[in-house]
Amino acid sequence: MSTTRPPANQHAAKAAAPTRVRRLRRAERREQLLAAATQAFARAGFAATSLDDIAEAAGISRVLLYRHFESKTDLYRAVLDRAIARLTTAVGTRDYTYASIDALLATAAEDPDGFRLLFHHAAREPEFRQQMDRFHRGMVATARRELAKVIGDRAWAQWAAQLAPVVAIEAVMAWLDAGRPDPDQAADRIRQALAGVISAAQ
Repeated sequence: MSTTRPPANQHAAKAAAPTRVRRLRRAERREQLLAAATQAFARAGFAATSLDDIAEAAGISRVLLYRHFESKTDLYRAVLDRAIARLTTAVGTRDYTYASIDALLATAAEDPDGFRLLFHHAAREPEFRQQMDRFHRGMVATARRELAKVIGDRAWAQWAAQLAPVVAIEAVMAWLDAGRPDPDQAADRIRQALAGVISAAQ
């Protein structure tokens, strides 16, 4: 039985044809862009980072970047919203528990660029100060509600509520900068620092 072989040039054409790259869905592409932008902004800050830098980091064109975000400011706000959402989902916004510090530490370890962006860069960017102030007020309100249960004096409870989030965040930031030592004990050490604030206020 005879078989018909395809022409040799047909094999060559198939071999030379580029492999089709799967197009990302819009949500997947947006997440990719936000992750790349988070890294770029955390490395150099808002002013020193261009959209070209972010497009290059994401491996796309600037035109495609503009399909998802109207401007660098729009992209930066989306990056902050993403970092805040991830943090509040992990830590919560209503109650402080023993596990809250573990969740804060785990979130920072999972996304150190997002954590640094929120608490190092964004807080110093005048254009985004209002957004970060709202976020900080929410943390203080949660701390005040919880600390009022163990600190009788309202003024000292307010003092501790202002100080406790700063201590926790700076402790986590210092832990990241120190190379994440003793990850199994780090949360307990941060809780010890916070216990010092509470004890001083009581």
